[in-house]
Amino acid sequence: MPLLISFFTAMALLLWLLQRNPRWLSHLASRIAGRLNRRPAIRLWVVRLIGQLLLPDLHRRLLLGLLELDRCTVNDIMIPRQAVSGIDLDDDLDTILQTLRTTQHTRLPVYRGDLNQTAGILHVRNATRFLGRSGFNKADILQHCRPPYFLPERTPLPAQLLEFQKLKRRLGLVVDEYGDVQGIITLESILEELVGEFTTRAANKHPDITQQKDGSCLIDGSASLRTINRTLGWSLPTDGPRTLNGLLLEQLETIPEAPVGLRINNYQLEVLQLRGHLIKSARVLRFKP
Repeated sequence: MPLLISFFTAMALLLWLLQRNPRWLSHLASRIAGRLNRRPAIRLWVVRLIGQLLLPDLHRRLLLGLLELDRCTVNDIMIPRQAVSGIDLDDDLDTILQTLRTTQHTRLPVYRGDLNQTAGILHVRNATRFLGRSGFNKADILQHCRPPYFLPERTPLPAQLLEFQKLKRRLGLVVDEYGDVQGIITLESILEELVGEFTTRAANKHPDITQQKDGSCLIDGSASLRTINRTLGWSLPTDGPRTLNGLLLEQLETIPEAPVGLRINNYQLEVLQLRGHLIKSARVLRFKP
């Protein structure tokens, strides 16, 4: 009985602290994760302990996600600029209208020429206010845009999550030390690091991953390694390059001539297509340990 009383008292205190200061949980998780990262053996023990707890799957993933979140920056999970969809004001109106009508995104950067010249962020639902109107022009798009929000590429994910909450933002443009836009980060992508994909789509329906009958996968070179690991349950190394293209180039140490293959841990990778100096696609097969 005394143990139960102590437990419920501690939980009541935790809830009170969270109500008084929601940032307290992030600061606590950051400090705990920081200490665990400096002690890999203890970190491994904590991960195993969480895995053995009789908790719902979602709660277990949240605890493990909190431990991992502090190790990542926005640079690790951002969508690279080559893969960003947006509205280029230098395009003609027919091209812009086609983009607005077919996009699967809720928010789009609006720019002139390239992302370094971003003029604003358009919520696609606002486009309904002018799409059916006669005399529609590019000024209508800018009128319904929010100012762009820029952030440094080395911002830790817990800090960025709090900034999104404070500024009531869901999308930001990631810039390097020279002020060049490197990609975009969304609130959804950070939350997915905590709880996984919000959708339950199968791997063979992922736009960057196509499963083959022999057990291998055809993967787009621009696909994020963290997304690949999360979708397929793999463990490709993520402590270096962020994309499959970057991982292959780092391992090969040269621009390959397709096809070329190599092995990384328990994975056999084969370069299939090149696009300029980038690897467009590769075949990856996981061997059983």
